[in-house]
Amino acid sequence: MNEAAISIQNVWKFFGDFAAVREVSLEVPHGTILALLGRNGAGKTTMLRMMAGLSRPSRGDISVAGRTWAEQNGSAIGVVGHGEWIYDDLSARENLEFFGRLYKVEDLAASIDRWLETVGLTRFRNARTSEFSRGMRQRLALARAFLHKPQILLLDEPWSALDDRAIHLLSSLLRDAQARGCSVVVCSHQLREALEVATQVAVIDRGKLIFQGPNSEDFKSAPEDFYQKIS
Repeated sequence: MNEAAISIQNVWKFFGDFAAVREVSLEVPHGTILALLGRNGAGKTTMLRMMAGLSRPSRGDISVAGRTWAEQNGSAIGVVGHGEWIYDDLSARENLEFFGRLYKVEDLAASIDRWLETVGLTRFRNARTSEFSRGMRQRLALARAFLHKPQILLLDEPWSALDDRAIHLLSSLLRDAQARGCSVVVCSHQLREALEVATQVAVIDRGKLIFQGPNSEDFKSAPEDFYQKIS
């Protein structure tokens, strides 16, 4: 399997005259956990949205799971973003049923039960998600992203609003996903958690890719010094 899980070639993204992403080229090999890092406004979320097929590149090419941007159908991708994609009028179970049917998940009822238990929401399965705390909504969003066993996981601030136990759970889920061959891109301001699970690191600054390389024990040991180390 030579083709990269994600291939980004000379990509630009304009909002009017403003270039949020500038000539980024990046490849994510199969089975990699890439931490896509950068300070606020660097262009990380814009990059992730283009990978997910939610935003069209202004220039350049993106291929995800062997499909171009225009060919993406979402079935190979699991996404957690700021919008969460959780429907307030539905219960936790009904939210997962909706997405499970959309992605034609086999043995859906059992899969829903398993993921609600995994993220600690079993006793809230029939509660409307409008009543959920932010952390509960984030855990449900994670269950939705993992439910259909995607080849690619794209996660934007996934540890946000999670307590210590849920942070540990998510990190374990990402390692398990990698072990079964899933490729992961995770954007986060929480450098400690991102660097703890990442195998590769890329940094965007003002829309440009300024660093790409393997993760290291040096990065993990002092995440608070990460940006100084790559400068």
